[in-house]
Amino acid sequence: EVLLVELGGGSVQAGGSLTLSCAASIDNYRWFCLGWFRQAPGKEREMVATIDDINETNYADSVKGRATISRDNAKNTLYLEMNNMKPEDTAMYYCAADAGLGRLAAGRPSYWGQGTQVTVSS
Repeated sequence: EVLLVELGGGSVQAGGSLTLSCAASIDNYRWFCLGWFRQAPGKEREMVATIDDINETNYADSVKGRATISRDNAKNTLYLEMNNMKPEDTAMYYCAADAGLGRLAAGRPSYWGQGTQVTVSS
């Protein structure tokens, strides 16, 4: 059974920083493409950042320059560091994994975490 568990959510003031982590129980983790998505109340889930198996990254325009996605294959863990956070970053954040970058980028990954809430106050 594949399990993705996000940690690190919480409340932060605007301008502050937060780091999310996602621990995964996946065989051959290093070959998977990984990503962070978020969903704000009343809005559709959107991609925040992805990282593939050769560490190529992609970011949503809304977080470029403020977010860094990284992975530690030795620990089967994915990270998302966000700086200069804004109230519009408030959302439930989900990590996701798929063997194919296309499915991940399209928001249709094989595996999702349960989500962690991030709230940014002004």
